Amino acid sequence: MIPLSHLWLPIIASAVAVFVVSALLHMLLTYHNSDYLKVPNEDEVRAAINKGGLAPGQYILPYAVGMGAKDPVAQQKMKEGPLGFLLLRRPSGPEMGPALGQWFVLTLVIALLVAYVAALTIPPGANHMGVFRVVSAVAFLAYAGSQSQEAIWRAVPWSAVVKTIIDGLVFALVTGGLFALMWPAQ
Repeated sequence: MIPLSHLWLPIIASAVAVFVVSALLHMLLTYHNSDYLKVPNEDEVRAAINKGGLAPGQYILPYAVGMGAKDPVAQQKMKEGPLGFLLLRRPSGPEMGPALGQWFVLTLVIALLVAYVAALTIPPGANHMGVFRVVSAVAFLAYAGSQSQEAIWRAVPWSAVVKTIIDGLVFALVTGGLFALMWPAQ
């Protein structure tokens, strides 16, 4: 077993690398832009949401959760539609700082957890391909493992989910490669 403190360099390097690769994927390739549709009457919908006084949060339409879904009125609303999920944030400018900060912390936490699993399962001096396979698999589960649930339960289009899973694969390969390169010798 390798002490986790011996893996601080690949932890930091992979977190930074995933952060940079993520920025490049989103800024240069822009293939995620097609994940979102424009509401044709956006100003009217925005006005209706503002009129409703909704606080930032997660909403479901129609509201029929738990036993409420058995209510005949709720069932009729579900048949009539629309059905949807609504996520609202606090109004702000286009600044990305807080989200980018949270994303970096997440990449760091994932790298730390990946290092923990690797330290428990891979001996010092292991061959690079063995390190790469284990670390990449664990990182892939962390970055992409739960994405399919978004399509299944929250109606996120499969095309958007597949792109996010591909992103997760890229992040996993970067993480695996860096850990393999920096794995401690015996």
